[in-house]
Amino acid sequence: MNALIYLIPIAVGLGLLGLAAFLWSLRANQYDDLEGAAWRAIMDDDDGPSDGK
Repeated sequence: MNALIYLIPIAVGLGLLGLAAFLWSLRANQYDDLEGAAWRAIMDDDDGPSDGK
């Protein structure tokens, strides 16, 4: 029962840390372009070096 005295504040602190990280990611525009990175991975538009054929 004495362990709850330590575990509850630690759990609340970790929850607040997760919330702060989420709010930071929202302010840093991390969710503005969700599909762009996926399309850039699929679209291979770079013109690599030709093999001379």
